[in-house]
Amino acid sequence: MKKELHPEFVECKVSCACGNSFITRSNKPELKLDLCSNCHPFFTGSEKIVDSAGRVEKFKKKYAMN
Repeated sequence: MKKELHPEFVECKVSCACGNSFITRSNKPELKLDLCSNCHPFFTGSEKIVDSAGRVEKFKKKYAMN
């Protein structure tokens, strides 16, 4: 690897909106996530809709799915 070309690789604290946090390595010292493996529907097996703009309700109303 060429010197002074790549960013420095440091320990990174990752924090999720669900409250889970863990340490990994990255070129940034801190990351904040909306979903992690503890709260993502693929890993938990439960459906969780993350909708901040009301798009799901708008879709259901448009196609009369209520």
